[in-house]
Amino acid sequence: MRHRKHTFKIGLKSGHRRSLVANAVCSLLTHGRITTTVPKAKEIRRVAEKMITLGKRGTLHATRLAVSRIHQKGVVKRLFNEIAPAYESRNGGYTRLLRTSRRIGDGAELCILELVDYAAIGVEPEAVAEAAPATAE
Repeated sequence: MRHRKHTFKIGLKSGHRRSLVANAVCSLLTHGRITTTVPKAKEIRRVAEKMITLGKRGTLHATRLAVSRIHQKGVVKRLFNEIAPAYESRNGGYTRLLRTSRRIGDGAELCILELVDYAAIGVEPEAVAEAAPATAE
């Protein structure tokens, strides 16, 4: 019986949904904030909170569980070395969901999902450099 096994289906098949959530969590942990729709943000928030809690444990088993869920070792390393220690004194509630506006094309409700105190943690400079467009000189 599947009582109390709630998940946001987001209109996707399970493999596609798992990949979307894993990639979005990587983006959130890399950049500190992302803009997405509210149902996606709620599912991403669930997984991100669990990953930060694993990061606070700091054990080898927790690292392996995080890699199995996130799939990017660089992000997992940043999670365990930079992000989790910043939240050591906080018992949950690592993310914030700020509802913004509606998308022009279909009217979907948008929001910003961000790490609490993400300015204090900082954004990776190389992640910003990769995202910046190349300039002609």
